[in-house]
Amino acid sequence: MKWLWLSVFIGSSILLFGVIVRHKLSWGWAKGVALHLVLAAGLLYVLNYSGMMPGLYIPINPITVGTIVALGLPGVALLAGLQWFVV
Repeated sequence: MKWLWLSVFIGSSILLFGVIVRHKLSWGWAKGVALHLVLAAGLLYVLNYSGMMPGLYIPINPITVGTIVALGLPGVALLAGLQWFVV
């Protein structure tokens, strides 16, 4: 049964990759997501090591970067508030 699910997963991954490669709109979307991920990680890095907010350290991990990518600047404020009041 494992081999069946593994073959379905591999087949669907190959088909998804084929769809992404064929459509130029998909490349623009992928570039936009990658750009947002890099900018969010860079923003966290600058915020952590610039000393703009002393005592505030937001770890750079997939959850925090994803929160900032999804919410933008309100996501930074959300993480800063959680770090300040909860942790």
